[in-house]
Amino acid sequence: MRNRKSYIYTNKTHSQKSLMSTVFGILGLVTIILALHFTFLAKGVASARYGIAGLLSCIFALTGMILGVMARMEEDKYYLFAYIGMTCNFLVLAGDVALLLLGIL
Repeated sequence: MRNRKSYIYTNKTHSQKSLMSTVFGILGLVTIILALHFTFLAKGVASARYGIAGLLSCIFALTGMILGVMARMEEDKYYLFAYIGMTCNFLVLAGDVALLLLGIL
């Protein structure tokens, strides 16, 4: 028997919500990493700008997490970017909580 190539045709696409979730997650990660980097360069003296950047990264992460969960609930869509977005947003939220806890100590 011959080995036939078979193609599967589908109408699945990536959800816009999952793409926005990934964008918000990456934007939040970059924001928090840059704020940490500039605080490190200033020898631990963080200005109010870096606190606002941390707050914005938290808002980006919460928005991205909501969008990722909503994208995961859609039917007939690819879920790769929804999972990537939720993972990035979770990392940002965990980093923000860790920074808050370290700031208390």
